[in-house]
Amino acid sequence: MIAQHVQLSTLLEQFEEEMIALRRHFHENPELSFEEVETPKTIAAFHRALGHEVREGVGGNGVVAKLIGGKPGKTVALRADFDALAITEETGLPFQSKIKGRMHACGHDGHTATLLVLAKALNKMQADLAGTIVFIHQHAEELAPGGAKSMIEDGCLEGVDVIFGTHLWAPAELGKVQIASGPFMAAADSIDITIKGKGGHGSTPNETKDSIVLAAQFITNLQQLVARRVNPLRPAVVSIGHIEALNPFNVIADKVYMKGTVRTFHNEERDLLEQEIEEVLIATCYLTRAEYEYEYRRGYPPVVNHPAETEHVIKAAEKVSSVKAVEIVDPTMGGEDFAYYLEEKPGAFFFVGAQNPSWTEVYPHHHPKFDIDERSLRIAANVLGQATLDYLEK
Repeated sequence: MIAQHVQLSTLLEQFEEEMIALRRHFHENPELSFEEVETPKTIAAFHRALGHEVREGVGGNGVVAKLIGGKPGKTVALRADFDALAITEETGLPFQSKIKGRMHACGHDGHTATLLVLAKALNKMQADLAGTIVFIHQHAEELAPGGAKSMIEDGCLEGVDVIFGTHLWAPAELGKVQIASGPFMAAADSIDITIKGKGGHGSTPNETKDSIVLAAQFITNLQQLVARRVNPLRPAVVSIGHIEALNPFNVIADKVYMKGTVRTFHNEERDLLEQEIEEVLIATCYLTRAEYEYEYRRGYPPVVNHPAETEHVIKAAEKVSSVKAVEIVDPTMGGEDFAYYLEEKPGAFFFVGAQNPSWTEVYPHHHPKFDIDERSLRIAANVLGQATLDYLEK
């Protein structure tokens, strides 16, 4: 079986230029969540050319391909997402997005290229594979309710024994693999709030119920929740990211609209914050008898890696020569709908460092200048592939 691992690594090295070319093609032609048309067509055609079983339109715009090995065995699922973001790119790359207002600013172009070329490499080894590999190409990760849940409901995990997934991760240097057993990424919820006061002229504030002042007090009071209501050993975040009160400079706003996010890892904190945010809102509005509207929307659940599968990925990554270090890291407050797969099947999700060590400035995910070191694609493919081969070997 050692020879099989070497064969995979050799094939991925041979196909690296194709992997990078595919990434650049997807990067130039981004499609937004739930609007993906050409990307899934390209993915399906690639797999059909390899002779794989292909199902399109899975759960919406998803694509599922299946490679059946020459010998019986277990079934491993590998997942990559392919949607882009509503961001205007500012990288200046020669393969920059051709569509203004759309950009692959999170690495999903790389995820897709990685899985496609890994599928090609494993296809070359088909006769010796003891089991089946399911390639899940998922739409709409970036926008709740996401694509994972609907793809699961449409049967993408039927017959699957284990699932692995990875994310190219710009905060981590090239050559690093990061993972954690148990909670790895947070539940990602959103809040929408409107404070309804009473508008009026700025020169007569005594005749108004100033919604902007109330909003400012509410945001300030909100900071007490995590600091004083949540167990300090249980991470949580409450952030207001949008506030809107469009009025002339001398008019007190009649209402203020706010949007924010709540991140937690445990249901106790999730339930607590949903209730307590509204209680802070009630108390704040009571000062002037203002009214409010409040909506708490639950997004993706937390990504919780299974212990045995986490250890499996760690051992697989340690076999890859281009992996410099495997790090057990603290959970991140970012969210991912890979969580739904892990609620259904054993598996693990991990990060592959995509930061070029020579970069003087590293831009975060979802930034207009976000980029990845393309050498990370082959590393990601190698780790996913090694984890797959190891599992089928068992």
